[in-house]
Amino acid sequence: MNETIVAEIEECSRLSQAGQISFGEVVQRLIKAGVERYHADYSRAETTYYLPNEETLVIPLKVAQPALGETFSAEEVQASVRGAQRGEVLYPEFVRRTKLAGCVGYFVLLTGKCVQYLGRRGEIHTEWFPGAPVAPAGQ
Repeated sequence: MNETIVAEIEECSRLSQAGQISFGEVVQRLIKAGVERYHADYSRAETTYYLPNEETLVIPLKVAQPALGETFSAEEVQASVRGAQRGEVLYPEFVRRTKLAGCVGYFVLLTGKCVQYLGRRGEIHTEWFPGAPVAPAGQ
């Protein structure tokens, strides 16, 4: 992977995990760097970034890690997302809240303009980026 892209991903991850950059800023910077999607895996405490050419980069997730909640709550995940969108919830707190809500991780689909949050029993909650087109029926 190109060194400039690696440096930008690492910087976005560092700033995000330190609570020094918003989700919107991360999204804009990663899109500009050419990242297609990324997967935050709470169980493995890592995030994998994917480029369109199938190159990947794995970055450790070093924010405080409470135990995963037993029951997935899409409502609690959504409340955390809304807080992040308003700039009230930065990444360390977001991870804490979504883990307690039973989320095991999520996929940010930059080209698809959505995030899919996953529960341990196969639950999926999709949040569309503000201004993204309405999802097709059944999705």
